[in-house]
Amino acid sequence: MNIYLVTKGSTGIDGLKRAERDRPVPAPSQVLVRMRAASLNFRDLAIVNGKYIGGPVLNDMIPLSDGAGEVAAVGSDVQGFAAGDRVVATFTQGDPPAALGSPLDGVLAEYALFDPKGLLRIPDHMSYEEAATLPCAGVTAWNALFYGRQLRPGDTVVALGTGGVSIFTLQLAKLSGARVIITSSSDSKLARAQALGADYGINYKHEPDWHKRVLELTAGRGADKVVDLAGVGTLPRSYQAVGPAGEVLVIGVLSRPEGDLSPYPLMMKGATLRGIFVGGREHFKGLIKAGAVNRLKPVIDRTFDFDSVPSAYEFLKSAQHFGKIVITI
Repeated sequence: MNIYLVTKGSTGIDGLKRAERDRPVPAPSQVLVRMRAASLNFRDLAIVNGKYIGGPVLNDMIPLSDGAGEVAAVGSDVQGFAAGDRVVATFTQGDPPAALGSPLDGVLAEYALFDPKGLLRIPDHMSYEEAATLPCAGVTAWNALFYGRQLRPGDTVVALGTGGVSIFTLQLAKLSGARVIITSSSDSKLARAQALGADYGINYKHEPDWHKRVLELTAGRGADKVVDLAGVGTLPRSYQAVGPAGEVLVIGVLSRPEGDLSPYPLMMKGATLRGIFVGGREHFKGLIKAGAVNRLKPVIDRTFDFDSVPSAYEFLKSAQHFGKIVITI
């Protein structure tokens, strides 16, 4: 079967190599899936660049955590799945859980083996490509919005940026009756976000103190949730933008430290700082159920074929995307 590998010691996209392996055979307790689509996250770029947790990979490894496909075969002990079922893999697998694409082999392969507990059925209305966007970005947004501080209709949510997590945050928050403020350095991306339902857009290049605009838009109260994808570089402004008893969700590490990272601004508001690393199977089940009932359509910016995987990584690196980048397998 055809696969891609992040090669040992990789420190760039040129360390991504196409290769072949024998098609795996499921053990009695395993499910063999013919992968049909995978999606990219910034985590995947960090891994191939040797900048993820632990540094460069120590052994050749199949990349990508997010993938969907159809069941090709099941082991003799497996119940609940049969050949032909359309499935999506959970971000982590096993007990104790470990993430696909690092440290476990990922899904950028024609076939992959899974424990049945590491698979969920795809909603009928979603394509393989759409389902492949859910495991990391979709589940992260679901965790941010519907765990921790309760999200109520009429609440205000701020999403930083227009990548996969932020666009899922926009879509899911609007399904819940919340007001959404989204930021970007691109007016055209802000226009696309507003076409999806964002109530306000802030261009942080034009308004670097974007938190002041959030306060203006909320009559000085601040937001109920700030979904911070940049991390240490934007946290000081997120602290200012959140309102009383609100919640700042730390998800990304995309920017360098700027300003005072002290959480003291949260103290007088009774606000909370919560770190998020994707979510578990229960989070994913909730997202799948809500996505099916509301016929959620994930936003895919561009789809690449299997021969063009390095180009997909380059497009991710350029940060030009809006929503998700998908690879068909």
